[in-house]
Amino acid sequence: MDSKERRHHRWCSRRCVIISVAVILGIALLLLILGLTVFRPRHTVTTINSVHLGALRVGLDVPHLSVDLNVTLDLDITATNPNRASFGYDTGNAELFYHGGLVGEAVIPPGRVGAEGSVRTNVSLTVMADRLISDATLYKDVISGSVPFSTDTRLPGTVTILGVFRHHMVAYTMCNITVSVLNRSVDNSDCRYKTKF
Repeated sequence: MDSKERRHHRWCSRRCVIISVAVILGIALLLLILGLTVFRPRHTVTTINSVHLGALRVGLDVPHLSVDLNVTLDLDITATNPNRASFGYDTGNAELFYHGGLVGEAVIPPGRVGAEGSVRTNVSLTVMADRLISDATLYKDVISGSVPFSTDTRLPGTVTILGVFRHHMVAYTMCNITVSVLNRSVDNSDCRYKTKF
């Protein structure tokens, strides 16, 4: 092989390497642009659609001279995923507050929401009735016909984009809701959403 052929061979090899690097960089740049624009992770939203009285049990605790009150609320919750990739979430939790005091807790079972989809879930929330009935303002609210609560829900999960990019995120929803005593459902709700990546 003479020097002219060697130079030609080297030039072809360099050209192949340069083209390969350019193609790889182009694909990486395209994926980066898509990841930051079209496939950028967005807030997953958890909405409380309705609250219904699930169970109410009243009993007397004679030795302690007190009343046992067991209340469960059935929450109808919708998880909405605005991302262009599915959102798989782990076990989450919902907390119910009355005038700033924790009065109820629930576990949200794990699941998956499809791309740009939503999933409805029914969750039973156990109310710490002793904390609730010890608040003197409860009776005034019940007589007025509406009881104000606030809820915090936390939903940890992962959004996987193009089967490559995994974004771990936690979706938080904080709502102020008003429960109608008459029809035992949510009359009004005002929610704020936050996502931590």
